Amino acid sequence: MQFVGSGPGAADLLTVRAARMLGEAETVLYPGSYLDADVLAGCSPDADLVDTEDLDLDAIVEHLIDGHRAGRRIVRLVSGDPSVYSAVSEQTRRLDAAGVPWSVTPGVPAYAAAAARVGRELTVPLVAQSVVLTRTQQRSTAMPETESLSAFAATRATLVLHLAITRTRELMTELAPEYGPDCPVVVVYRASQPQEQVLRGTVADIADAVEAAGLRQAAVILVGRALAGRPDPDAGESYLYDPTRDRSAKRSEGLR
Repeated sequence: MQFVGSGPGAADLLTVRAARMLGEAETVLYPGSYLDADVLAGCSPDADLVDTEDLDLDAIVEHLIDGHRAGRRIVRLVSGDPSVYSAVSEQTRRLDAAGVPWSVTPGVPAYAAAAARVGRELTVPLVAQSVVLTRTQQRSTAMPETESLSAFAATRATLVLHLAITRTRELMTELAPEYGPDCPVVVVYRASQPQEQVLRGTVADIADAVEAAGLRQAAVILVGRALAGRPDPDAGESYLYDPTRDRSAKRSEGLR
């Protein structure tokens, strides 16, 4: 069976491999809350489509095991990319115990779609060279003690906050001492889907925009100086493309 990243939700952001697997699948389990319906348009009309929105983990895995034992080709779609917040580790642990083979196909992560939507690179030379993907705890799995938001904020890296939209105001209060109230913030709701919304603001005022829009789920929050509309030209440029860089050594290595 296959775990397949469905991307941020738009059907035309499925990978070629993912689209092929969906077309060949006899059973498809999909996250209905986070998926545009067009993503399933390429499925066989005979495929069994199972929305996992109201299923717990054991019920989902039961579908996977039963389908495998029945000899069916199964795709378990996950939102975004399977490497982040997909519960793949829990599912594969159960599949291993049941002797069910599996593989993983990556997808376009939601944060990448959000950054593309606003036309921003998240790693700007001498501004931010790291991206922190994290979330916050409310009605969710506990966070490790070493992964506090304040610890990440101290790096002043570009932050990507998942599953955090309902706590925007308190999170911005926590980030303000390190990032400053004028630090750019972008919120993208359902990136790439028909219902997409983009909110731009700062640490000081983005919570007002989020609350006015009534966003409650399916949004990512991007925080950092790399999101500035016009990056400071004095901040620096990539050494990789610097005209003064000596490229002869690299060419010699390639010839050898």
